[in-house]
Amino acid sequence: MTQPAASQRLLMVMPYSQFVRKAVEAGFAVWSIWDPALREQEYLDEVALYSRELLLTDFGDSQGLRELIVETARAHAVDHILHLGSEDTMDVAVAAAEELGLSPNGSDAVHLLNDKAAMRRLLNAAGLSVVRAERVATVEAVRAAVGEFGLPAIVKPSDASGSRGVALIREAGDLDVWADQVRDTGLGGGPFLVEEYLEGFEFSVETLTADGVHHVVGITAKQTSGPPGFVETGHIHPAPLSVSQESAVREVVTGLLDLAGHRFGPAHTEVILTACGPRIVESQARLGGDRIPLLVEVARGYDLEAAVFRALAGEPVAVPTVRRSAAIGFFRFPAGPLESVTGLEPVRALPYVHALHFPYRPGDLLPATTDSFTRHGYVVVDGASPQEVTERIDSVRERLRVVVRETVLAT
Repeated sequence: MTQPAASQRLLMVMPYSQFVRKAVEAGFAVWSIWDPALREQEYLDEVALYSRELLLTDFGDSQGLRELIVETARAHAVDHILHLGSEDTMDVAVAAAEELGLSPNGSDAVHLLNDKAAMRRLLNAAGLSVVRAERVATVEAVRAAVGEFGLPAIVKPSDASGSRGVALIREAGDLDVWADQVRDTGLGGGPFLVEEYLEGFEFSVETLTADGVHHVVGITAKQTSGPPGFVETGHIHPAPLSVSQESAVREVVTGLLDLAGHRFGPAHTEVILTACGPRIVESQARLGGDRIPLLVEVARGYDLEAAVFRALAGEPVAVPTVRRSAAIGFFRFPAGPLESVTGLEPVRALPYVHALHFPYRPGDLLPATTDSFTRHGYVVVDGASPQEVTERIDSVRERLRVVVRETVLAT
């Protein structure tokens, strides 16, 4: 692809294809680093289309990744290095960028946000969003900690995402089931966090920080499957909160970002509004998943992904007010062989549908939904109110018909 002259050079690790395109549109020349084992060639070709160069490496080789970042940045006189992808390799990338003086955010800030145990220690020490918690190293240590902690309790890996390994333990048998699940999903190596169970509605807060100033882009209401796994089933943006509730949630989230020393970039912070006020569940130094940036764009007319790169280029952050409500609903079918699906094209043609994703074809095996990565697809809609978008999600689920093991089911 022929690209216009760019005033600044940007190296991105694990950039999603739209990130590279939007960075180029903001005036950057982009070099991209990806692990070819994590994406199909067609996707990597799209990343390469907008990149000056796409470099491939094994993200499991931390030293090799670090060396490639340093060599590429020096060879091309890169101005900034960003990692907005999965947290698994973020620490390595940001540490290398910081050593070169090319990271807009400090490695300590990224670690304090991404690591659940480090974040909890930081908050508790400051007396902000205090939650009783204990970090332990092994599954067996979780058993001992839960025995001292008391039930109910939440257990989860300290550094996983997407609801993986998160469970509510109400009785001893729940702990046995959880231990088997984390081992089966490759999360049994620890470390883990044992926390008190927080009751209340759950929200996510999207922020964009520039020069240490935190801009709350919006608050999204989260819907989950509930215990034991708390898999997210849908979101509504903006969340229907009172003025005082919204103010309290904003205050606790920006307080965390200040404590962590977050200086630049997006953050996605999950909060439960308890009877004693908002309590932070976790945070990540990246954009929210589950198509939340699309919900923000539909509801506000604000492209949060593009805004990250405009802010990096020096443009002031200005978040517009809400124009509409937006919602995403995730599909969850029984596990088994898919025989047929109907209604996809009529649903896509609905004027209020902004995205529909169902990546299965007849003959495919639908997995059991145990976390965010094993859900069966989604639909994004807009409406005049939270009630209307909820009704529209329900309407889509009624229209979409799936046959699994000779049983016709609606979403």
